[in-house]
Amino acid sequence: MRHNDAMKPSAALLLALTVSALPGLALAQQSDRPVYRCPGTPVLYTDSLTPQEAKAKGCTMLEGAPITVIASPRPRAATPTQASAPRPAEAKVDPADQRARDSDARRILEAELRRAETDLGIMQKEFNNGEPERLGSERNFQRYLDRVADMKAAIGRKESDIAAIKRELSKLPQ
Repeated sequence: MRHNDAMKPSAALLLALTVSALPGLALAQQSDRPVYRCPGTPVLYTDSLTPQEAKAKGCTMLEGAPITVIASPRPRAATPTQASAPRPAEAKVDPADQRARDSDARRILEAELRRAETDLGIMQKEFNNGEPERLGSERNFQRYLDRVADMKAAIGRKESDIAAIKRELSKLPQ
């Protein structure tokens, strides 16, 4: 096999890619019109003005790289009938199913609340009103103070967890 034979498929591929890219290249270079920047509250960039119109409006011609403008999608405004329209019937949950879900949620939250209150009681007992027992590894007094501060912070977090669980329970129907 000769060196030229090995290069033929690559050359053919390169030629095909070049030919397929030519229409896009022609489109990219098609716009030879100048781009103008016109003053105003929303600054306007346009290539649809004639030089006389641009001068009359006080627009300045931009030179250099072409400007690419990507239009953002416009938000759809909800009509009053859409906003107040009820959901389709198949989206509603059967009342018995909803009561079962609420009951399950209540049972789970109550179990979590009991577990959190038990943990809080253990933490407060170990905290001993800010004077927990010193450990043997705490010969340095600063280590003891750091542990006391960590315990106090953990108790505060646990109390806020309990308050959050109680708030969630209050939202559920009885």
